[in-house]
Amino acid sequence: MRQVVENVESARRQYALRGRAVALGWRDEQIIVIDNDQGESGASAAWREGFQRLVSEVGMGHAGIVMGLEVSRLARNNADWQRLLEICALADTLILDEDGVYDPASFNDQLLLGLKGTMSEAELHVIKARLRGGILNKVRRGEFRCLLPTGLVYDHFGHVTLDPDMQVRETIIHFFEMFSRLESASQTVKVFRNEGLLFPSRLHNGDTLFRPLTASTAMRVLNNPRYAGAYTYGRRQFRRTIDGKRTLRARDIDDWPACIPDAHPGYISWERHQENLKILKANGRGFEAARASIPREGPALLQGRAVCGQCGSHLRVRYAARRGRKEAWYICNRARTYRGEPMCQSIAGPPVDEAIGMLLLSR
Repeated sequence: MRQVVENVESARRQYALRGRAVALGWRDEQIIVIDNDQGESGASAAWREGFQRLVSEVGMGHAGIVMGLEVSRLARNNADWQRLLEICALADTLILDEDGVYDPASFNDQLLLGLKGTMSEAELHVIKARLRGGILNKVRRGEFRCLLPTGLVYDHFGHVTLDPDMQVRETIIHFFEMFSRLESASQTVKVFRNEGLLFPSRLHNGDTLFRPLTASTAMRVLNNPRYAGAYTYGRRQFRRTIDGKRTLRARDIDDWPACIPDAHPGYISWERHQENLKILKANGRGFEAARASIPREGPALLQGRAVCGQCGSHLRVRYAARRGRKEAWYICNRARTYRGEPMCQSIAGPPVDEAIGMLLLSR
């Protein structure tokens, strides 16, 4: 985006192509400028509305010529570029760049345009590799500045230090001490709620806001090695799907590009952090059977359908063996699970299922 704001000469040259089109014989009202992809990478057409509109207009036979200073202005992905060339050849649409005018229906012109597309894609790879290499070089030294979690800040010299706010530091220290004593993230959340304690959360603008502690926040803090004074990078890997969305996948510690213990001050030691991870892993073993089970199994009629009348959340189903048979119970325990609050309600499943069954049969 900075390129779009500061380097305007290239954009002016692009807009000047309107005069080139007029010189070739097109009337001014026939010329359509598509510029809503500025600041977007040409690596894929999935998130580029302008390129998608261009392909659509060419495919419908509405375009006589496609003009751009260079191939990279249209696409840096060879698959997208070849698709555009194929559609232009079928629709008898010309392509113009700084070097001349090409007819994609001609084999020689199509071959030359294909080579330009391949070079454009390779150029993007070289640029990314150069930038990535510089980042990883600083990462290996522990000098690349990453977004810090709540409780850690950068000082005037760029060094990582504890948050100067005494309340923030004391709350985080109390959190780790409480977990060391209880050895349970959910129990720690309940203690914070019962004691009326709030947990700090840093907003995007840098301000710190105190909120009720949730189970997800507790797990995130316990799993973050920065609180143990370790410099880490690449704990998660981002990838783009075919529709252009970014997906997140956690990496094993052996696959992290950098993990430097005792790189800066922390709230706990690296050894204590490793012990916390072992405790969390041991606590989660009791749920492995449930995670591996088939969803929606069991005789409950309203599984995934019933809604709590008090808080509006979907009721969960819990099965219990009573009187020699398995009975279902509809429970609302999301508030207790995530925020340590009391359970909303718990209802026996058979009477509810029987009433709903009678209602369905009566209709």
